[in-house]
Amino acid sequence: MYDTKQAKERVILVGVQLADGDDARQCLDELEQLAGTAGAETVGRVIQNREQPDPGTYLGKGKIEEVKDKIWETEATGIICDDELSPIQLRNLEAMLEVKVMDRTLVILDIFAARATTREGKIQVELAQLKYRAARLVGLRESLSRLGGGIGTRGPGETKLEVDRRRIHERISWLKGELKDIERHRTVTRQKRKNNHMPVAAIVGYTNAGKSTLLNALTGAAVLSEDKLFATLDPTTRSLALPGGESILLTDTVGFIRKLPHHLIEAFKSTLEEARYADIILHVVDCSNPQADVQMHVVYETLRSLEVTDKTVVTLFNKCDRPGCDRNIRDLQADYTLRISAATGEGLPDISQLLSDILRQRKIYVERFYLYRDAGKAQYFRKYGQLCSEEYLDEGVAVTGYIPIEFIDRV
Repeated sequence: MYDTKQAKERVILVGVQLADGDDARQCLDELEQLAGTAGAETVGRVIQNREQPDPGTYLGKGKIEEVKDKIWETEATGIICDDELSPIQLRNLEAMLEVKVMDRTLVILDIFAARATTREGKIQVELAQLKYRAARLVGLRESLSRLGGGIGTRGPGETKLEVDRRRIHERISWLKGELKDIERHRTVTRQKRKNNHMPVAAIVGYTNAGKSTLLNALTGAAVLSEDKLFATLDPTTRSLALPGGESILLTDTVGFIRKLPHHLIEAFKSTLEEARYADIILHVVDCSNPQADVQMHVVYETLRSLEVTDKTVVTLFNKCDRPGCDRNIRDLQADYTLRISAATGEGLPDISQLLSDILRQRKIYVERFYLYRDAGKAQYFRKYGQLCSEEYLDEGVAVTGYIPIEFIDRV
């Protein structure tokens, strides 16, 4: 019997601590989670304090020697750098260390390639991967000829590693066309929702904050939810019935993360734009994470880069049932905040009630009396607003309720 099981990659994490940058140790903690999600085992870490990464080798020569020694000591098969490497940095590091060199972007792309299940998700991932590779064809000329498995080999193109720049760009152009078709379909869907005046709330947040668990708990969506980074990739939309009898659509979105590769932001723009067209933003925060404040900042920065502004933001401090949950955490940028646990159900009824209250603020209270020949107008209250009372009298129907202001002339 031959053991065909793929050997687990053993990697050393490498980061540069900048004077005015993020805490490198915390960034490497997250990078270790990413590496684990991608199927690698972390066997060491190296951090160098520098004003800027070395433009040619990322690290200084002395630190590279330290990494070399650690590779020999730990029998590591590769290193992962916490920043996106340029082609020259990648080529030089591989030549000096004689092991596989990866960066944060490659690891994230690899995870996305493994998690994409829908046609749109697969196209978006392939587009991001090809853009990443196209920029590195010169630097990767030798490494592209390597065969084998591991991080960076999943997804499209693994059997055509010698594809030239021209064919890559042809493929990129074709994928962009496919995404435009999908985007047109998404635009039509949004227009139908708008015509039906169906309110939409987009669930956003840092990866692994509990967005999918929340969607499952509120709507029974049965979306995969695991305690992993980027456990779900493809967006899911479900309807939630609110206390007043109306409904709202909840859309789960891909999780955000520090140093989110710009290739991904561009490729997933049509998906992420669900937040731009939503009426309400549900911002899910893992309040048990020591880096919750930093993660909130990353989410707001990403939303601003997507031009998601002037939205009602409801911040949900999730996982409040866990030990170490920060009870004093605040979000001064949110319009409303709630403490919940999507896993135990704590606070979930408050979400539905708050959403109902927010939507009610966008409606006006009216009292109407309809003759029986016009009684059908009461359906506008049921369909687009909230019917509070309906009394049948001798001559007609007395109705009270809330209605969107754009329907006031119809009732």
